[in-house]
Amino acid sequence: MSTNTPAPTVEDKFSFGLWTVAYGGRDPFGDATRAPMDPVYALERLAGIGAMGVNFHDDDLIPFGSDEATREQIIARWKQGLSDTGIVVTTATTNLFTHPVFKEGALTANDRDVRRFALRKVMRNIDLAAELGAKTYVCWGGREGAESGAAKDVAAALDRYREGFDLLGEYVTDRGYDIRFAIEPKPNEPRGDILLPTIGHALAFITTLDKPELVGVNPEIGHEEMAGLNAAHGYAQAMWQGKLYHIDLNGQNGPKFDQDLRFGAGNVRGAFWVVDTLLAGGYDGPVHFDFKTARTEDDEGVWVAAEACMTNYLILREKSRAFRADPEVQAALEVAKVPELSVPSLAEGEGWAELLESSPVDVEALAARGSGLERLDQLALEYLYGVRSA
Repeated sequence: MSTNTPAPTVEDKFSFGLWTVAYGGRDPFGDATRAPMDPVYALERLAGIGAMGVNFHDDDLIPFGSDEATREQIIARWKQGLSDTGIVVTTATTNLFTHPVFKEGALTANDRDVRRFALRKVMRNIDLAAELGAKTYVCWGGREGAESGAAKDVAAALDRYREGFDLLGEYVTDRGYDIRFAIEPKPNEPRGDILLPTIGHALAFITTLDKPELVGVNPEIGHEEMAGLNAAHGYAQAMWQGKLYHIDLNGQNGPKFDQDLRFGAGNVRGAFWVVDTLLAGGYDGPVHFDFKTARTEDDEGVWVAAEACMTNYLILREKSRAFRADPEVQAALEVAKVPELSVPSLAEGEGWAELLESSPVDVEALAARGSGLERLDQLALEYLYGVRSA
């Protein structure tokens, strides 16, 4: 049996985290099942499957505690690998969660010395990110939280979080770096409760910063669905506010631990609407996958999974485009009055006084009118199930 699946191109802007493909399969109950991966090998394989970019934590590339000579050797080899493969560094981030020094937090640690060390660690990797051409710096505060109420003064922690972002915003501005920050929300894991747990929390926090224009969000499907939220709605609001600076795509099956399944392998219906939302909103940044290959797989299985992320995105993109172009769908949208939502509720020049004086409506007739949403949703499902196509 043959399948007609689309092939990725550089123009699709697919990117992967170095930590995603290099994930060795270690989990809280078992050791790694795959050998450590050479970062340059990862670049070669990413280029081979049609990816455009890569994202990395500082410690993914340069082992924590490396001396300066070792660090420079690793960076030189990484630059050569980027040049040889054509892979570009779209994004970078800092690991503020693995080393035991961050066990109680990083930018919001109770211990002031830890906070100061964390800020210096971030600034040093920002220098490398800028040198490599990264335009976005993702900030995931995986240890910024608590397990008990007395453990953290939340108001003070948010003060310190704001102080950290204000300092980093000043740093990139003073250095002349063309870099924006993207906060990655997550509700829990590894901490019991993490600060800035959802897109909405992050968007509200950003308004308090000295340079809010430098900071947006990097939503992850799994993180939103862990909280029982609609990921597509969150992405839509972030775009509506001009704050969708980066995206993390993966698969998740509802509110449970962070599964990090390959994209399209969890909530397929949710994945369809995320792709549809990104297309409708005109998102044109890197399409980044943050997944982990199951520990059952060997090295080759890693690349099967990575390629599947891109394939599934392209399949869903084709289905979304076909769905939106279908005359039956367009007619169903009209019946459901979806286009009417774009019409302002008030007429031009009308205010509250004119609205109060306007002709009354037949409330009972409006209440009896069907919305036509079941038909519209069924059409979408038929595209998703593959029984309807362009």
